[in-house]
Amino acid sequence: MPSSFLGWPDIPGKSPRGISFFYEEVDFDLPQVRAVKSWILATVRQYACQLTYLQVIFCSDHFLYDLNVRYLGHNTLTDVITFPYTEPPAIEGDLFISIERVRENAASLSVPFEKEILRVIIHGVLHLCGTGDKTPEESLAMRAREEEALLLFFSGGFSR
Repeated sequence: MPSSFLGWPDIPGKSPRGISFFYEEVDFDLPQVRAVKSWILATVRQYACQLTYLQVIFCSDHFLYDLNVRYLGHNTLTDVITFPYTEPPAIEGDLFISIERVRENAASLSVPFEKEILRVIIHGVLHLCGTGDKTPEESLAMRAREEEALLLFFSGGFSR
């Protein structure tokens, strides 16, 4: 697997820096991009990690399903796939997020789309920071960290 799927070319000895958002097969633009970037960085620092680069790719169900089958061998729809390229505390990775899944999840959970998209973004970031969700205990810890991060976003001045 390449060091990154989209965006930056592989340049030996050079690592891109920052957070970038891309869109594949969807008509969607993330609102409050600067606030979301600041929030992601604050969350990463909270877990004593250092972000080098993060690409968040918003895509269609079809696009993400294809990645899920091709790279993970999972024949299912999902809302997010995280591809880490380093181990914590270094953060380098790609998050692929299905806008269709997030919209459906928001509707079925009766939560605003804005909150659900942020939850899914931070879910992927928390994976990059070393938080798992494979066991019931890990899943509970993941949910608590997601809620803590969402509280930070909405009460910490990021959403203004």
